[in-house]
Amino acid sequence: MHEHTSPAKKIGPRPLVLGSTSPYRRELLTRLQIPFEVDRPDVDETPMPGELPVDLALRLAVAKARDVSLRHPNAIVIGSDQVADLDGTPLGKPITHERATEQLRRMRGKTVIFQTALAVVCLESGFEQSELAQVKVKFRDLDDDEIERYLRAEQPYDCAGSAKSEGLGIALLERIDNDDPTALIGLPLIRTCHLIRAAGGHIL
Repeated sequence: MHEHTSPAKKIGPRPLVLGSTSPYRRELLTRLQIPFEVDRPDVDETPMPGELPVDLALRLAVAKARDVSLRHPNAIVIGSDQVADLDGTPLGKPITHERATEQLRRMRGKTVIFQTALAVVCLESGFEQSELAQVKVKFRDLDDDEIERYLRAEQPYDCAGSAKSEGLGIALLERIDNDDPTALIGLPLIRTCHLIRAAGGHIL
């Protein structure tokens, strides 16, 4: 199943395709005010045995961009993936309330690194580059009641690490340290602009 916006328009000589159906990434890319399509990547996101969070995020971002570029060989394709890194252990999307509760209990009082990887691929031109945006997040020492109230209110079950910082999740945190403010939401736009330009696209 592929999901598309309006027919492909071009940024410079090539169309732009977001290889993700994440509503968060879609909203972020819309901020650049350039037309793009959306296509769902078909990628197994299961971590490899012993794979570090940073390696997992980069591998999946590249795999997503490559997969979608097979269907859009002339396009500039963006792939991205985010993994919450707790002391070298990857925390993905919790999916269920129970797993989200467990994740937040493990993270309370600790610093978690959200590894947000970005890959841009153009099959026709042979362009492929990837970058990593790391966001250090210090969680408050949350009690169980706070965790339960947050999860019932926000239901962040599709967010890596269960922390939806652009919403009520900001109340879980003591500090955010990063150099690309959109990275924690799921798509580092400063790096995205850089790679689109490097691939031959135009933004401004």
